[in-house]
Amino acid sequence: MAIPDYQSCMLPLLNFYGDSKDHTFREAVEALAKDFKLTDEERRELLPSGQQEIFDNRIGWARTYMKKAGLIEAPKRGINKITARGLDVLKQQPSRIDVNFLMQFDEFKEFRALKHQKVVEVSESIVNDNTPEESLEIAYQRIRDDLAAELLQRLKISSPSFFERLVVEVIVKMGYGGTRQDAGKAIGKSGDGGIDGIIKEDRLGLDAIYIQAKRWENVVGRPEIQKFVGALSGHHAKKGLFITTSSFSSDAADYVSRIDAKVVLIDGETLAQLMIEHNVGVSTINTYEIKKVDSDYFAED
Repeated sequence: MAIPDYQSCMLPLLNFYGDSKDHTFREAVEALAKDFKLTDEERRELLPSGQQEIFDNRIGWARTYMKKAGLIEAPKRGINKITARGLDVLKQQPSRIDVNFLMQFDEFKEFRALKHQKVVEVSESIVNDNTPEESLEIAYQRIRDDLAAELLQRLKISSPSFFERLVVEVIVKMGYGGTRQDAGKAIGKSGDGGIDGIIKEDRLGLDAIYIQAKRWENVVGRPEIQKFVGALSGHHAKKGLFITTSSFSSDAADYVSRIDAKVVLIDGETLAQLMIEHNVGVSTINTYEIKKVDSDYFAED
């Protein structure tokens, strides 16, 4: 089944704590993963940031919200258990526990009324049933995708010389090409049978990477890649980088996966994402930090 949203995890989580015993967070996660019949692949799915498993994050927020409502408590570090109020709720046999259900408790209302309420409401309005981290990351990804689309549009209308300079900038920022001056001299100078330039793989020039860069609207197909590979062979080269503002056909991608030469295909969308990642043609306007309580700081033993 699909990974349940954090509100759908609340009632099963409270049922898990219903034995009135002390439980660690990991025990709760493992028990609910089994109850929801999640596959190993679903268990390993990460948030867009790649920093935490989605299911763990959702169980964590279900636990946090119910703690704020007084249904569970943390009697000691790393341990949670159900409260008398939580047991009373289970006796009511609710069909679902969610944010609206928890609003009956004054402590939870106060929690929702804190200064960060507007941030939470905005994040939750982006995608229903997502945790705050998921909503923020989804919003971030939307902003990044919009930025990438705008960058790609500008690349397509840029001049050939500007596009060449941009390719140089991205490659150097990624750690290839030696110095920017060296890379600038190498790109756009060859024009030799499908090769636009040659750059150093590292600053010492221990190996060379042959470049083909095309500002295209049409899909780049297998024939173009075969021509490029043929040019590599003519230079006894083993590594190539084909960059385009458009995309590659499935035949082209399949072809490069089956040849001896190592050829990397970078389409327009990937190029735009690399520009964002390596700060080429973009500038930072805001930075947000997400912090959590440092449990070690509060440990008194």
